[in-house]
Amino acid sequence: MATISSLCVYCGSRMPADEDFKKAAHNLGLELGQKDIQLVYGGGHVGLMGITADATLQAGGQVIGIIPGHLHDIEVSHEDLTELHVVDSMHTRKMMMFDRADAFVVLPGGLGTLDETFEMITWRQLKLHDKPIVLVNYKNYWQPFLDMIDHLISAGFAESSAKELFTVVERMEDVLPTIEQAKSAEIQPDLSKM
Repeated sequence: MATISSLCVYCGSRMPADEDFKKAAHNLGLELGQKDIQLVYGGGHVGLMGITADATLQAGGQVIGIIPGHLHDIEVSHEDLTELHVVDSMHTRKMMMFDRADAFVVLPGGLGTLDETFEMITWRQLKLHDKPIVLVNYKNYWQPFLDMIDHLISAGFAESSAKELFTVVERMEDVLPTIEQAKSAEIQPDLSKM
């Protein structure tokens, strides 16, 4: 995959205690806008989600927000996006985000971020897609997640190849180069199973 035109970013809808996470999200957003890569995300104006979206817009980029109606007020929808889609369910939200993205990046986040991440990794394991997934283990935030994957493998509930379903980077500046260098696996996605 030589280039991408849109990137789905999964991240928290809450403000983190660590200021560095805010700066990292801001810098990724700026880079997306500067490189004319469309941001696809959960549509909120709060937390790391809002920071990433604002920075992308600040740099002249396009931002597609997708939020279910029941979260429209809770997550304070971002009203100044290129496109804001208020959809009927979380399932519709996640499918639309999948459809609009060439690749996925996981920044620090909470339970919702974990849900989205595990779903995309599982879909890739099931050969439903071959889009790159990059987990940003910035300041070792996702180390417990990586330890859990190792635990699943050692317990016999996953193959060691599960670790090949996503790529881990430690630095924000490695996100886009890693995606651009990713080679799609020889997978024939069966979208009828989704």
